[in-house]
Amino acid sequence: MTTRRTFLRGAAASAATVGIGAVGVGAALPGIASAHSGRSGRVPRNAISIQLYTLRGIMGDDPEPVLSALADIGYRRVEMAGLYGRSAEEMARMLRRHHLHATSTHTGLDGDLDQVIADARTLGHRYVVVPWANYSTIAQWESFADRLENAGKVLRRSGFKAGYHNHAHEFALIEGKRPFDVIASRTTARNVHFELDLYWAVVGGVDPVAFFRQHHPRVRQYHVKDRAADGGFADLGTGNIDFARIFTSTAVEEYIVENDQPADALVTAQVGYDYLRNLRW
Repeated sequence: MTTRRTFLRGAAASAATVGIGAVGVGAALPGIASAHSGRSGRVPRNAISIQLYTLRGIMGDDPEPVLSALADIGYRRVEMAGLYGRSAEEMARMLRRHHLHATSTHTGLDGDLDQVIADARTLGHRYVVVPWANYSTIAQWESFADRLENAGKVLRRSGFKAGYHNHAHEFALIEGKRPFDVIASRTTARNVHFELDLYWAVVGGVDPVAFFRQHHPRVRQYHVKDRAADGGFADLGTGNIDFARIFTSTAVEEYIVENDQPADALVTAQVGYDYLRNLRW
């Protein structure tokens, strides 16, 4: 574990360099104003999570050292994205050893839903989120939304909350309609909630605050992902999305750190956790 301690010291130094607690670097994106108003607050520690997809490059066949490092950073929640060659039972034991709760998972719902439910029960999930869908016609999006609603009903009856995670393409017009509007209109708040990816919402031209107000109380989770000046991914606090402005006017149950292409996944995890812990508005 000497290596892990060395990493943590190095990550802390990196965090200091980028300025943990800053609202953002550079000008705010259009629609994401820098002026803050409304309530003051902070992100609760027990609401901070991390999407394990961020760490996929170092998980390998032995995810336990990575889970241990996340626990050392301070995480108590994680969002799953696969089992990394382990059974649900094996992964659940690893998580328990490090006092981590896999409250959420990304998975498809068109396959064996009984197995999804069984794994979710074993791993202690609360949320079961569809991470991706992409179709070329509105009819296909309507069919997907209907399947999502039906799966959400089954999951709700089994004690879980089904959700949908956006990218940017759901906000682009197809046949005069936005696919996300199709999903929202053909699913119900009772059976399907939204996990809003803040980076992809901004890339898609959507103001997260306006989105939250339109769909409240269906927005229950955020993917907190920053945007670099060149439009790429950035560690939290080093990009140009004004998270303080968003959090001033909204509140969700989970704030999930993510970076699709981290330069150093564990540094990304450390910087993201510290940013959310130190952010004030």
